[in-house]
Amino acid sequence: MAQGTIEIRAAVCRAFGEPLVIETLRLAPPQGSEIRVRVRASSICHSDITYMDGGWGGELPTVFGHELAGVVTDLGPAVPAGSVGVGDRVIVSLLRSCGRCASCEAGSPTQCTAAFAIDSNPRLSDAQGRPVRVGLRVGGFAESVVVDASQVVPVPAEVADEIACLISCGVLTGFGAAVNTAKVRVGDAVAVVGCGGVGLNCVQGAALAGALPLVAMDVSDDKLAQARAFGATDAIAATREDAAAQALALTGGRGFDVVMVAVGNASVMEQALPLLARNGALVAVGMPPYDERLALNVTELSHFGQRILGCKMGDARLHVDVPKLLRLYRSGRLGLDALIASRRPLAEINEAIARSRRSQDLRHVIVFPG
Repeated sequence: MAQGTIEIRAAVCRAFGEPLVIETLRLAPPQGSEIRVRVRASSICHSDITYMDGGWGGELPTVFGHELAGVVTDLGPAVPAGSVGVGDRVIVSLLRSCGRCASCEAGSPTQCTAAFAIDSNPRLSDAQGRPVRVGLRVGGFAESVVVDASQVVPVPAEVADEIACLISCGVLTGFGAAVNTAKVRVGDAVAVVGCGGVGLNCVQGAALAGALPLVAMDVSDDKLAQARAFGATDAIAATREDAAAQALALTGGRGFDVVMVAVGNASVMEQALPLLARNGALVAVGMPPYDERLALNVTELSHFGQRILGCKMGDARLHVDVPKLLRLYRSGRLGLDALIASRRPLAEINEAIARSRRSQDLRHVIVFPG
């Protein structure tokens, strides 16, 4: 092996829709502004599952997983001084930003347009030296990862790894959808459609912003109960034939200022459009497969001044929003512990994925020893 390369165990996707395979891979040392992180906890997100099922295409073999927390073990020679050091505990996000392009300068690092060498030159390879791709810029279903320094944020000692990893995507996206993308204001009528791990954080963000009413809609009674616990004022079973009418009645028929759809399904987004008030905004939080399309009445959209807002990772600024979320969690105002459905070793990742597919559970976290 090349100097600085280490062997790691990882769950590799070699065929879309098939179980992951635990293999020993080689991870090259960090270059430039990259860092190497030993993974302590890695959560399973439905975006990983959509990719593993082939919903967004891509090349194989690939290591997925993008919600993780760990410990910095190695620094590239160009990592900015004072930003992070060996031994620091960090969360790792898929968000990577240069800080210099037009999007970054405009305060929108989720839309960074810069190219990074790590994207075109994978740091992972198999025992025969063949490259293994890294899914969603992280590859967190593995014992260690190499990422750009812009992707990590330090974590205080009192926040456990399995809690910290949740913030890096699901919490950041849901909370940010309410606070950053929709900019929910005190007294806004808000509906959240889909109350899984991301949707519950849409609820939390809207609740902290002062939404009233705050209506949760889902097909699962368990998730509706959880949404109430996370701040929803009302919960409606989406399976009811009169679900939309019941929701609108809670606004006096006016409609909702903000409707956040945290389900990766275009037809659900279409069904949510009639919930909007005049000048209301529908926020597309869930990400459907590439081949799904949205049908809408453009005349009504224009006439009523309504908007459809895309939401990538809650329009987050990592070094602003992650510390904010950590403060809210430590103060007891942001609930994260209840989001964890189970903690499992890497050897049980396929079982955890199977449980996640059933959509009845929240986050399953893969934990690593040491």
